[in-house]
Amino acid sequence: MFSRTFLPAATEAGIAVQTASRHMPVFRRCVGSGDATILVTRCGRPDRPMSGEYLLLLTHRRLVVTRQTRVLHRLRLHLNTELRELSHVTWSPDPRLHRVELAATAIDGIRERFVIRTRHPKQVWQLDTLLNHAFRTRLRSPRERVVATVGDLPDVAGPAVLHPAIAR
Repeated sequence: MFSRTFLPAATEAGIAVQTASRHMPVFRRCVGSGDATILVTRCGRPDRPMSGEYLLLLTHRRLVVTRQTRVLHRLRLHLNTELRELSHVTWSPDPRLHRVELAATAIDGIRERFVIRTRHPKQVWQLDTLLNHAFRTRLRSPRERVVATVGDLPDVAGPAVLHPAIAR
């Protein structure tokens, strides 16, 4: 699944086939073969604009970011984490500047920030929809996923009075 979805997503993002192919082995080591690509895009670090070029991969389960150094063009794995291990995930779409700033706290407590630039304001909103789908609709806290637990009584007419024999 990953191999079939990565290259079309990279092409859609306007990433050259050579660039995508160069990053593919790093991504393949991080992502399971059954995981589908949601987004592949170039990004930068707002706090380190001269640190090189980053490539962000978002799948249904993982967020992987690679960095290519400016001088020697070496690839480095910058971030590799499951989506459920990220906390305080926020993003700020800015259609006026054609960009989205994505921020998340990794499991090690480091706050990661990335700026994703787009060509058109419409792409900003498409990216906002993708991020919303990946982080809000797919990920729920364990409490939100609980439908009912053993011992829950429906609260129909106010608090129930339990007799000791029934509660056992």
